[in-house]
Amino acid sequence: MPDQKRPYPILFIHGLWIHASAWRDWQDHFQELGYETSAPGWPGDGDSVESTRENPETLNDVGISLICRHYADIIDGMPVKPIVVGHSFGGLIAQELLANGYATAAVAIDPAPVKGVKILPFSQLRSGLPVLGNPANKKRTVALTRDQFRYSFGNMLTPEESDALFEKWTIPGPGRPLFEDATAAFVRNSPAAVDTHDAVRGPLLLVSGTDDHVVPLKVTEAVVKLYADNSSRTDFTTVDGRGHSLTMDAGWTDVAALAVDWIRQREQEMTASAVS
Repeated sequence: MPDQKRPYPILFIHGLWIHASAWRDWQDHFQELGYETSAPGWPGDGDSVESTRENPETLNDVGISLICRHYADIIDGMPVKPIVVGHSFGGLIAQELLANGYATAAVAIDPAPVKGVKILPFSQLRSGLPVLGNPANKKRTVALTRDQFRYSFGNMLTPEESDALFEKWTIPGPGRPLFEDATAAFVRNSPAAVDTHDAVRGPLLLVSGTDDHVVPLKVTEAVVKLYADNSSRTDFTTVDGRGHSLTMDAGWTDVAALAVDWIRQREQEMTASAVS
């Protein structure tokens, strides 16, 4: 039996190489707690893992700006601005939506770095090489191999669990977002830029797995520092011993519980503020 209806819907945004349906367990969990949820895919995604794998060319040349506009248009059609929960590149998109007034609050889990982060750990570089290693991939869609997925997403899992997640949820991903993020420091109006300093926005929670290869802890810590002079609320927490698969592996409920607790606290504060 679901809890009473919550005041804000939850919109989930997936990251590169993972289909939106990987949020299904999160949606069920949040719906049981009284939340309306949605998990729309990126522009070009198929309705299922299988259909996206069969037609990867529909994601060719899809970049950050197009993805942001896609979700902004979806939110424009919603009666209430949602709380956005994003993973990986979805976490970067969540921050852009929040900074631009499209979200009430946001949870960014192992988020792709925003413009201004100047460090590039080796594991992050290695994780991006399947795309960044060939400049022609900027306009193409690229699929990970099983071994590449194990290194990037499944490094804290058994090979068996990593391979099972690979088979269940992975899809080819457009190369453009990775190139745009990697070159953000050299592009004046980079689509990976987020107003971390002056945006008046709702609360933001940044979450990092301590053993993430794709977005290492020190990268998310650098993002937190970019928000240091922003007067809007920014919180940060870590999940020990977890890699980039933390939203969909066997321990996903621990991460979901963190998100739920934070969201409910912020809901209470926003309700109290509105009453006063």
